[in-house]
Amino acid sequence: MTIARKLNTFLTEHHADFELIAHEPTHSSRETASVCRVPAWQMAKAVLLDTEQDYLLAVLPTDRRVELAELRSDLGTKPRLVDETRLVRIFDDCEFGALPALGSGYGVATIIDDSLDDAPDIYFEAGDHASLVHMSGAEFGRLTSAARRGHFSDARPSPM
Repeated sequence: MTIARKLNTFLTEHHADFELIAHEPTHSSRETASVCRVPAWQMAKAVLLDTEQDYLLAVLPTDRRVELAELRSDLGTKPRLVDETRLVRIFDDCEFGALPALGSGYGVATIIDDSLDDAPDIYFEAGDHASLVHMSGAEFGRLTSAARRGHFSDARPSPM
């Protein structure tokens, strides 16, 4: 069971109340939710986007997908998915596809989908495909209080 170095530093510096959960290796946040018996609407996935201004980490439930058109109306510009090489440079202590849902720990602006706001508990990847961070929804809200909030997801199943 491991946790990404930068994520661990961020959680420690902010005196976060969380637990780390080990699980069998998985290939997607949806699979992780299933294996860990976590409701998909409480499993937060992170998607790194490129806007005209900078990078933006979009955080949404794993059972939803990012609607770029919704973000365009909120941001004033249409973001694009970040290519793999830039993603690996920013999240250099994480395995590909296991981005933590706390962009602040990586110096990346974050937007949280409002569908996560009422979740009593939040789970997200710890930076690898075999560890999960679990915390209360209130604690996640505290740690992401500086993040933008918005509605940018669709309830249709996500291929990610």
